[in-house]
Amino acid sequence: MKQNRLFTFLIAALAMLVLPLLLQQGGNAWVRIVDMALLYVLLALGLNIVVGYAGLLDLGYVAFFAVGAYLFALLGSPHLAEAFPAVAAAFPDGLHLPIWAVIPLAAALAGLFGVLLGAPTLKLRGDYLAIVTLGFGEIIRVFLNNLDRPINLTNGPKGINQIDGITFFGVKLNRPLDVFGFEIPSVTLYYYLFLALVIVSVVICHRLERSRIGRAWMAIREDEIAARAMGINTRNMKLLAFGMGATFGGVSGAMFAAFQGFVSPESFSLMESVMIVAMVVLGGIGHLPGVILGALLLAALPEVLRHVAGPLQALTDGRLDSAILRQLLIALAMIAIMLSRPRGLWPAPEHGKSLQKATTRQESGHE
Repeated sequence: MKQNRLFTFLIAALAMLVLPLLLQQGGNAWVRIVDMALLYVLLALGLNIVVGYAGLLDLGYVAFFAVGAYLFALLGSPHLAEAFPAVAAAFPDGLHLPIWAVIPLAAALAGLFGVLLGAPTLKLRGDYLAIVTLGFGEIIRVFLNNLDRPINLTNGPKGINQIDGITFFGVKLNRPLDVFGFEIPSVTLYYYLFLALVIVSVVICHRLERSRIGRAWMAIREDEIAARAMGINTRNMKLLAFGMGATFGGVSGAMFAAFQGFVSPESFSLMESVMIVAMVVLGGIGHLPGVILGALLLAALPEVLRHVAGPLQALTDGRLDSAILRQLLIALAMIAIMLSRPRGLWPAPEHGKSLQKATTRQESGHE
């Protein structure tokens, strides 16, 4: 059994390593789609801690994504030196922090914002919690959009550009790498970095799920009053869930800023938060393989449907916009999935066991 599992892991690892090289034959666009899908996997894994493990509905998760992105943008672009003469005097060449410093900083700052969000919402549940977190996400976006005066911190709606790419062991990921005469494009280099971050995140989430902290979160999710009666400090556990989930969003945001080279408030709208929640729900709440599957499908589906919406627009002589058709097809696909698989595409096997046992007992009792 262990040998079969090891063989499966080796095949999966080989497939993930070869995937961008195969997609590269169709152009950089396909590899770029997979890169963005991996960033959404990071976001979905972080939100799964809050929604899937602790049972706290968060509709403002994109705020942590924005915090990480803007932190990297400020530290890795000439904007601070241009806006603040003191920074230009102290750092004439600009702030260019290595990835080893950026990732912990982005995770720590986003985690701090997560705790700040969680602190006033400790007594809220359900719809009320969703409304508060939704408002928090919108507040962050509005601040990013307006913090260009009187002090130009975020450059407002114009966004921040000229953001540095990531340098990893002396290799600049925003430039092609020549290996024995074979050129590896920048999007492929970023793919391997994002894949490594996803693997580390999956390991962390798996260990959290099996730990005492994970079991405490799940107890709160099932029945908060019973969890409190068992001696679980629900206040600290909720704050830890918000903080831990936010760190994944911060790291993903930093990687997004480095990958794009440009950030603006438009990238962090409410629709992004809704899509991340949909990834967790459609994949399977609380189940890591399901969350990853949901994130990959929903991140890649809009780009794949571009090739379907274009011909449909041509059939209607241009009366229907291809972007609207694409959104319609995505919505129909989501409705079909939820009707056919109400617990998600790949739900956790633990859920519903007690119900099945009770049903079996009732049936045996009637017999």
